[in-house]
Amino acid sequence: MTQNKQLVLITHGTTFERTDGRALAVVRGMERALSGLRLEQTVTKTRQMSLLPRRDEWLSEATKEEPLPFLCNGDERHPVMISGRQKSARLGPGGQASFEVHANLPLDVAGPQAATDVLEAVAEGAQAYWGHASPDDYGLEISEQFRRSPDGPERSRRGLPMLHLPWHLRAPELPHYLGWVNYWSAATASMLGFPDPRYDAELLTRARRTASGGWVVRLTDTPLDYDNPAHLEALLRTYERFPEIGGRVSR
Repeated sequence: MTQNKQLVLITHGTTFERTDGRALAVVRGMERALSGLRLEQTVTKTRQMSLLPRRDEWLSEATKEEPLPFLCNGDERHPVMISGRQKSARLGPGGQASFEVHANLPLDVAGPQAATDVLEAVAEGAQAYWGHASPDDYGLEISEQFRRSPDGPERSRRGLPMLHLPWHLRAPELPHYLGWVNYWSAATASMLGFPDPRYDAELLTRARRTASGGWVVRLTDTPLDYDNPAHLEALLRTYERFPEIGGRVSR
């Protein structure tokens, strides 16, 4: 049942600067996207929950030490959490460091529209290159797609294409993989060649342009289910349309 499942949201963008204001933009954007959401609690060093009555001021001070400290809504029944971190250049495409935002929210309250709205808000606030929102079982499936040796299989056990590990990609704008709802910045969409009306009519029925010129693209009407043949077919079609994803082909 979806009530126990989580929607995992991750965005990847340019390295974090303490004074760039992105942390606050991300948090406020997520709150606007989900009606009634307030991310006003954190966890102390002694692992106690702490209410933040002046959250914005606290966040401005806390980001001097880390890009986006852990915040949550404090609701154990419907937990919503967000945090951000700097990722080493050693692990990044093109040898570049990046700023990653990670969020979790219950899948039963994050239907297609909410998932799209939240991903757009977080990605735009973070000035991300790309990102995705997917049910929490996506990680195992993606891990089986990563190519770890040159003589490995050409397809995963699901029949999906193998992907190069992120640090082998030529540029940080290139998505590492596909998720259920995908955010592509203007730069990323340009590298992918999206949209092209000759090929993308079906994708465009579940896509929308963002204020910054990027795109949010949902692959299926319902949360991505790897056991659903129609969903696997949608993934395959999209991987075939964009061979640059996962560094399989360069334009």
